Amino acid sequence: MLKQQHLVSVAVMLLLAMVLFNLPEQVAIRIKAGIGGLFLPLFGLAAAGQTVVDSGVSATVSRRVLLRELANTRAENQQLAVRAMQGEEALRENERLRQLLGWQKQSPWNIKLARVIARDTAAWWRTLRIDLGTRDGVRSGLPVLVREGLIGKTGDVTLTTSEVILIGDPNCRVAVLVRETGEMGVLLGMSEGVFDHRLVDLSHLPRNSSVKPGQTVYTSGLGGVFPAGLPVGAIVDSRSVGYGLYTEARVRLAADISKTREVAVLFP
Repeated sequence: MLKQQHLVSVAVMLLLAMVLFNLPEQVAIRIKAGIGGLFLPLFGLAAAGQTVVDSGVSATVSRRVLLRELANTRAENQQLAVRAMQGEEALRENERLRQLLGWQKQSPWNIKLARVIARDTAAWWRTLRIDLGTRDGVRSGLPVLVREGLIGKTGDVTLTTSEVILIGDPNCRVAVLVRETGEMGVLLGMSEGVFDHRLVDLSHLPRNSSVKPGQTVYTSGLGGVFPAGLPVGAIVDSRSVGYGLYTEARVRLAADISKTREVAVLFP
């Protein structure tokens, strides 16, 4: 049945073709134009569909490109922010080093500058490590200071690094004097029960001591480790101890160890 219908359709198409070929030229042109007009809407619909598809593909590609460019821009901004922070830190470091170099030239002592390279979290206020060692002439027991004043002395020394034992550690006792009164004593360690790393105890003052808050404390030169005249800090308060046999005071250190990044080692 289907085969017969197919044959009939083919025969009809052949017949129409023969008719068109035998018709006058003008009549044939009009008939062809009419048939073409029937198919034009279909062609227009197909073209419109293709345009919509092309627009969708273009929009998808553009969105992907925009997202990629946005991600690249964000990454570049982060890199620029990091570089800006590094630049600011480098400027601050250069300023500190410039000041230290000026201080080194004006200092009456023979000092070498060093960087703080490590700190032990278990002994944060007691020790730190610097980048000078035996190859630089460093040995154990040399004073270490910053522009504001004394911070400690060298401890264990390796070829390229040195431990610095800070004032406040019991292993770093400093013989000092109060400039305004001439009274001498010893810095023993950090004040107990006080959460301030810059407060240390000054002991062995006479029982009738006249020390007062604000008076300045310097190294006395006694003890053989620290030369005389190094600034240490200032008196905060004092009290009578040992049943009135002697006086003990608290001293606020001039140097803030929490901000220390460069130090100077003092050589004989």
